[in-house]
Amino acid sequence: MIRVGVVGAAGRMGATVCAAVAADNDLELVAAVDTVGGTTAQGVKIGRELKALADARAEVVVDFTVVAAARVTLPWLALHGVHAVVGTTGFTDADLAAFKQEFTRSNCLIAPNFAIGAVLMMRFAELAAPFFDTAEIIEIHHDGKADSPSGTAVATANRMAAASDKWAKDPTTHEAIAGARGAKGPADIRIHAVRMRGAVANQEVVLGTQGQTLTIRHDTVERTSFMPGVVLACKKIANRPGVTLGLDSLLGI
Repeated sequence: MIRVGVVGAAGRMGATVCAAVAADNDLELVAAVDTVGGTTAQGVKIGRELKALADARAEVVVDFTVVAAARVTLPWLALHGVHAVVGTTGFTDADLAAFKQEFTRSNCLIAPNFAIGAVLMMRFAELAAPFFDTAEIIEIHHDGKADSPSGTAVATANRMAAASDKWAKDPTTHEAIAGARGAKGPADIRIHAVRMRGAVANQEVVLGTQGQTLTIRHDTVERTSFMPGVVLACKKIANRPGVTLGLDSLLGI
């Protein structure tokens, strides 16, 4: 039985993680932490301090918070030899470099998306990239998401840019409304971020070349879609030394 703690346990995603951990036969929810504190998650009292994770002897901690909080939590976990499974996005290259230096006694997996379908979508877009001349990404998230574009959209663009450097130039010379063409991502791939009440998380990659387009789309209709990936990561992180980026290697793709 793997002893698991959850940071951000009072939020919607954190509560879903707590439920998934508690429901799995190989995992045990032993600690929950959130700035609100005082309430419970799956029968576990939510504490305000990271010390609750050490007191409960958590072996793996799942973090779905915001980047400012995770920059505090992850070094603490590394210092205490606790494995980290991280769904927080927005880390800089400097953050990742620091984590790689800090996680020597334990391991860390950081993934922009834990939905297996979304991981496959990114892989499919990467495979398609060399065969197309143009591409754009449209990501749609709930109106409570504070950052844009999403980590998944940025990761997708990075992978497509690494797969091909032969992209046609954008013909736009004038925007009647600034930003109408979206943001320039890696290799100038345009990324459009939509924040929509009623949505959860959706992404569409549209690629085009002479006489044809290809659309690769993934839709998340509820947060439970992320849980198989989170549970898988909790079970496998102990065997992944250092810092691992993305869920791909755990899925063998």
